[in-house]
Amino acid sequence: MPAPSHQFHRHPATPWSELRISHQSCYSYRLHAHAQYSIGIVDEGETLFLHDQGPEALKAGNVVLIEPGHWHACNPETSQPWSYRMLFVQADWVHQQLGVSALHFTKHALDEPDISRWADQLCRPLASESTASDIQSHTQSLREFMRLLGSTAQPRTDPPHAMLSALQHMHSNPEDETSVQALALRCGMSPSRFIRRFTAITGVTPGAYRLNLRLNAARHLLAQGQPLAAVAHQMGFADQSHMQRTFKAHHALTPGNYAQAIR
Repeated sequence: MPAPSHQFHRHPATPWSELRISHQSCYSYRLHAHAQYSIGIVDEGETLFLHDQGPEALKAGNVVLIEPGHWHACNPETSQPWSYRMLFVQADWVHQQLGVSALHFTKHALDEPDISRWADQLCRPLASESTASDIQSHTQSLREFMRLLGSTAQPRTDPPHAMLSALQHMHSNPEDETSVQALALRCGMSPSRFIRRFTAITGVTPGAYRLNLRLNAARHLLAQGQPLAAVAHQMGFADQSHMQRTFKAHHALTPGNYAQAIR
């Protein structure tokens, strides 16, 4: 069986996007959420797509669409290898291009040949020698794809005022070690009530939510070329090995592999 491989492609002309190409991966992902819009296509094998409208079984040719902050996971069927590509597109860029404040996908998994062919083209690396015309064509195609499959949505409503202080603190300081007790105190609640309310609003526990923020921030810093040890320290991990374990559980590769795989 071929060894799994993961590549990440960024093009200087499209700094608002990143393409992941994974071959023969057997890894299962923990529940997580991205900060970007995601367009994915399955190339080989099968996987179970877990999300708030799922689970849904995916096979080769199926397309997935995921909004920022949408909690999800993919687990290969019977631990068999699968191959896929995922294009991550910055939310601010999408909103500016389409003139919307938020976008919603009615379906998160599609089995439609025309859409599959379109997603296949979008999820291919842009060549280093791509011309301005090539970049413009790719950008226009991506705009039209998002416009066709997404619908204008209202921005997510602010959480209840009682929870706002804790969420603002976590987003502003994902590396901070503020305890659940301290966060609960900010919101005028007991720790047990705070955890129940937080989970009801976000869908995950405070610990899982903060860890996801840290991992997304760590990924951003690694893509900028910052050293692993510095990123681990900056994002509040106990040490580099702690970041490595949690990063791999959520992204199916180590932070070092991610940094090396970016092209």
